[in-house]
Amino acid sequence: MADEIAITINIASRPYRLYVKKDEEEAVRRAAKNVDEQIGHYANNFSYNDKQDLLAMVALHFAITGEASEKEAKFVNEQLHESLLEIDSILSETLKD
Repeated sequence: MADEIAITINIASRPYRLYVKKDEEEAVRRAAKNVDEQIGHYANNFSYNDKQDLLAMVALHFAITGEASEKEAKFVNEQLHESLLEIDSILSETLKD
């Protein structure tokens, strides 16, 4: 706990006190800001007035974004793996000669 610090973030106009590692503080603050910005987006563009509805929609938004990112990363990793195998094969053949 020695490398942790106490910070307060605001989400949906409510303060939350957290203990985070010093090197994670910026990421946590940025994430909280992103959540709060999405809440503002949904509040301004859709007819959600209840904070719980706004939080549910934001949670869904980030869950969908996370799923898409995982799918994209998996595709990139598979493509990269295939490309590296091809490069390895070409290099191996070239070094044999």
